Amino acid sequence: MAPTHFVLTDESAKHAGHSGARPSGETHYHLVMVAAAFEGQSRVARQRLVYQALHEEFDTGLHALSLDLKTPAEAGSV
Repeated sequence: MAPTHFVLTDESAKHAGHSGARPSGETHYHLVMVAAAFEGQSRVARQRLVYQALHEEFDTGLHALSLDLKTPAEAGSV
């Protein structure tokens, strides 16, 4: 996707005791990504693109991923 801005934050500690959480963490993340690859795509299409790229991680323990996906024009000065 060649992002121009990419920030992945592990938020697992905030979800301790919730469904899918593990004591070792690495289960809940928040991703902020800016990429020209999102041009002309709906919010849902952008999410599907990211989820497809991460399907193996979901199969091996990633439980939740919140997404903030923007085009460079939408991001402004991020």
